[in-house]
Parts: sequence; structure tokens; C-alpha cells
Amino acid sequence: MARTVEAGHVFKEEWLTGAWKRGYHPYALMPIICVKNSIRSCKATLLILLSLASGVAQTPKPGMPRAERHESKHEIDQLEQNWRDAIMHRNVQAMDALLSDDYIAITANGMLQSKEQTLANLKTGALRFDAIEFSDRKVRFYGETALVTSKAEVKGNRPDGEISGSYRYTRVYVRDPKGGWKIVSFEASRIRDPGDRK
Repeated sequence: MARTVEAGHVFKEEWLTGAWKRGYHPYALMPIICVKNSIRSCKATLLILLSLASGVAQTPKPGMPRAERHESKHEIDQLEQNWRDAIMHRNVQAMDALLSDDYIAITANGMLQSKEQTLANLKTGALRFDAIEFSDRKVRFYGETALVTSKAEVKGNRPDGEISGSYRYTRVYVRDPKGGWKIVSFEASRIRDPGDRK
């Protein structure tokens, strides 16, 4: 007596019974006892998948072309100058155009500041700068994101005292759907002299 398995294979009852006794269910063995045509089909599919995977792995991901990177860096440098001018002259409209709606800043004293708070401080004069000088600027691009790190020498005041000193900051720009750059994040850290208390 024989039993037909779904894959179209015919096995002797004795063999199936022996396999069952050894702890194997006939259906569990089906993937490894394919028909010759199925094996050829499996091999062909596997070769195609390996070829595709190999081709994808060997294809280099295109980076930003040099000319575009140069142009984008020039744009970011100009936006950094626009930011400086806006904060120095308390130009709320110009600052509003620079910042994204979900902009968030981490100030040098560790406080979080939204776009609305930044614009309000600029408008009321709560934060006033007399001088800002940038140096050691580096601009790096990651797709549609630009990361700016720089050093700033600052002279200014806020309601709780003077903020003059040296700072390191990070500013993050993201290109919007229209192709323009918006500031989405800012973080500043004061550079302390070796003799300053922590």
C-alpha cells in the first residue's frame, strides 16, 4: 500500500511508518525531497537572487557631486551669515524664515528653546548680542542634511547676566521640499578655561 504526498511523491507505507517512528513527519521532509524539476527551479531562483544581491552590493551609492556640494556649502555659509545678521539686528522676520517650524535649540545653560521662544526673545530683546565672530567652521553633508560645527566668540547679555565668552556650537540644516535649507536644531556649549570651576 502506498500514500501520496502533496508534492506528488509516492512513498512506500513502510518507509513512511519508519520515518514517523524516527520522529520525522513526512511533510517536514518535503522541502528536501523535491522533484528534479522543482530542484532545478529552486537552483535557478537561488542563482538569480544571488546575482541580484551581488549586483546591488557592488553598485556604489552615488554621493553628492562635487559641484553640488560646493554650491550647497556656499548656501550654508551664506545662511550662517544671515543667522548672525538676524540675531545681531534683532530681525524677527529674517530669523523666522531661517528656522523650521519644529526647530529646537539647546542653549549653553542646558535649556530647551522652541522656534516661538527664540523669536519672542529676539523681539523683546531678552537676549542681546553686541558681537559674534565665527571661526573653525566645518560643514558636512548627509543626503538632504547639513551639519555645521563652529567656534563663536560672543559678546552679549541676557536677563540673568552677561553671556560673553567662547562657544562651540552645532547647527543642523535640512533641505525642504522646495529645495531651500531650514535650521532644525542648534546646540551651544561654552568653552571654559582650564582654571574655570566645573
